[in-house]
Amino acid sequence: MRKLYSFFVLLLYLSTAVAQQWPKCILAGDYPDPSVMREGNDFYMTHSPFVYQPGFLIWHSNDLMNWRPVGRALEQWDGSAMAPDLLKYKDKYYIYFPSNGTNYVTWAKDIRGPWSDPIDLKVNGIDPGHVADQHGNRYLFINKGEMIRLAPDGLSTIGKKTTVYDGWEIPKQWVTEGKWPENYLESPKIIYRDGYYYLTCAEGGTAGPATSHMVVSARSRSLEGGWENTPYNPIIHTYSSQDHWWSKGHGTLIDDAEGRWWMIYHAYGKDYHTLGRQTLIEPIEWTSDGWFRASEDKSVNFSEISELPDLSDNFREDTLGWQWSFWKENARKLVKVGNGQVKIPGKGTTPTDGRLMLMTAQHKNYEIGVTMKVSRKGKAGLLLYYSETGYTGVAFDGSKFYVYDAGKLIRTGKNPWGSNVKIKIHNCANKVTIYAGSDEKDWTMLAENLDVTDLNHNKLKNFFALRPALFSAGKGDAVFSDFNYHDAVPHEKDMAAYLMVYHLDEDHGLHMAISRDGYSFTALNDNNPVIAGDTIADQLGIRDPHIYRGPDGAFYMSMTDLHVFAQRDGKRNTEWERDGKVYGWGNNRGLVLMKSFDLLNWKRTNIRFDKMSAAWQEIGCAWAPETIFDETTGRLMIYLTMRHKNEPNKLYYCYVNDEYDTIETMPQQLFQYADERKSAIDGDITKFGNRYILSYVAHDVNGGIKLAYADRPSGPWHFDPRWVDFEPRACEAPHVFKRIGEDKWVLMYDVYSITPHNFGFIETSDFDSFTNLGRFNEGVMRTTNFTSPKHGAVVHITEQEARSLCKKWRIDYDTLPLHSK
Repeated sequence: MRKLYSFFVLLLYLSTAVAQQWPKCILAGDYPDPSVMREGNDFYMTHSPFVYQPGFLIWHSNDLMNWRPVGRALEQWDGSAMAPDLLKYKDKYYIYFPSNGTNYVTWAKDIRGPWSDPIDLKVNGIDPGHVADQHGNRYLFINKGEMIRLAPDGLSTIGKKTTVYDGWEIPKQWVTEGKWPENYLESPKIIYRDGYYYLTCAEGGTAGPATSHMVVSARSRSLEGGWENTPYNPIIHTYSSQDHWWSKGHGTLIDDAEGRWWMIYHAYGKDYHTLGRQTLIEPIEWTSDGWFRASEDKSVNFSEISELPDLSDNFREDTLGWQWSFWKENARKLVKVGNGQVKIPGKGTTPTDGRLMLMTAQHKNYEIGVTMKVSRKGKAGLLLYYSETGYTGVAFDGSKFYVYDAGKLIRTGKNPWGSNVKIKIHNCANKVTIYAGSDEKDWTMLAENLDVTDLNHNKLKNFFALRPALFSAGKGDAVFSDFNYHDAVPHEKDMAAYLMVYHLDEDHGLHMAISRDGYSFTALNDNNPVIAGDTIADQLGIRDPHIYRGPDGAFYMSMTDLHVFAQRDGKRNTEWERDGKVYGWGNNRGLVLMKSFDLLNWKRTNIRFDKMSAAWQEIGCAWAPETIFDETTGRLMIYLTMRHKNEPNKLYYCYVNDEYDTIETMPQQLFQYADERKSAIDGDITKFGNRYILSYVAHDVNGGIKLAYADRPSGPWHFDPRWVDFEPRACEAPHVFKRIGEDKWVLMYDVYSITPHNFGFIETSDFDSFTNLGRFNEGVMRTTNFTSPKHGAVVHITEQEARSLCKKWRIDYDTLPLHSK
């Protein structure tokens, strides 16, 4: 093997902190209209409860990043309570909020309660914001730029409302929720600093199009008027529907004990209105002339954000967990909880008028489950609930089950499980599958692919979210136990098998092979294409397939849109798509991108770089694309080999949307080989610890595999001159996969310079020293029914996913070879 350099190079680069970017999500799920206050080093925050009672869940944090619930302020109220203002004035805490056509206030001497009953301020409007001037006079700002005087105790108003601020004029061409010049001025929050009152408001409407909402600001020496809009408006805004967060707005400006400033606001996750508006944070900076703006320093230090408390509940305590609330009532005194179960008295007959105990989902891909006992004259179930007209799930009585979708009964059937039944619902990217059974190993699918995308405010109004709910109707109690909520994205501990994708020169189609042990691979479909290249590619053939599991649990597959032998196979009249003398060998212009959650049903998009920009109209190639999730940006990154015309090949990267159907940024160079005259192709990025390893092909003397290191997948990369492959002749297409449950990584590559060509393998535990495993069927790595694969990639899969593939392609999973260690 070629001489290896010291492991010191790698350790040096593993020690550097990773740069971060903003905003950050600090409360995932439906936590809209955040109001936050600071008391020394303690921060407290609450949100809109709407009709979920009890409400105004108060959160505590010491660093603004990690929050824990401390209790709910109000047991019940009339109407739909929203957009609160939480504050401390002198020795009391206050929450001002609108509901039922008026504004209320509740107060407490301790943030943890008890809180007073709501006091009607008898003033209409929404989104109250409290402020006291420098003389101690108290005021309440509400929407539409209006203000009213408060009594000294803050529990009543004095006089009439006056309009003191007209807002910021939204550019006419912007796409918002209102018709111009309507700006939906709301969410006033006021601070005092250096002789100025700073008014922070929301405009544009809180839902509707992705670009609707925004945070704007103005300042004045007086609360009564003279407000001057900041030149930095909007402070926070979603400018494009390609943004990771939609309808950003409703912000609170706050400082910490170290003097840093922050904006906390809400937004919808892109394409996930069903989850509700989530709470985000990003840093703010002050300019020399006394304005604030979103910080241009994206490397602000912050505490790592931890997971929220567990949302599962075993009901062993004698009080309900913090996560539970009820639909349009507070039924806490009616339910009985403890000894591993909760008894919920029934009411009504269907989910439209029944009793519902709900919690807030946090993930795009999650699973809920519960064990349930139904009373003789009752009905009970597990639902995803938006409102009386929008819910999906299943209910049981003693004899039948009832499946609901979008508020309608779509299926009934005999209940073979009787009064005791287990229910499981998987919501995967707004596609719902419902199961029932008698135990964890015996599930019957009752419905699949129920689309809940439209169960959101833009379709059904009222600003709710799609929440998991325990449902009880009829007479008697429904008894629930072992409620489980978890992120359904599988992790390494859940993996049981390996899936390899590759192509063959003979057919230029997509091939797959499966392995239970990572050593012996069996081709699916008898080594025929699982997807024919001429059905998905512009050039009627694909090469270089790569598969990656994203943070949402989906599989992302990218391929080169290229048929090298199209003329041979009668698919093209010329050797290449364009003149080879001008555009080079194997010239092409695009990729094939595919996304799936089950490895069976794929959504496809064809990408053409020459149509994206004039800068790439003379593209020579777009080869060997791969995908990775860039944790620093929160986006999927595609990296690939590209060139202009017949210039040297280089590695580039760009970002792609979550749907995997739109390239969102222009390609930028990822890596420059030390000798810029030489080509670097076929990049493969692996996260190792806190750093990234780039394996690539250097066309320097013979083509072979080298490594580079960086602290983020987009670089910059540290060049390492060593060769790591064991091949005496040229090889390409490096790809690294990890052995499940072991600290071992396998670097696989395509030995294209031999006949017949083959895959070679080396193994490492530190990316410093490597062990040669040989080639397929020449060492420990084996194929059972195929030879000469080209340019492969491997991904971990679960046993369920593996069995599903085997069932599709008529392979006995249990007879697949297992390596003897």
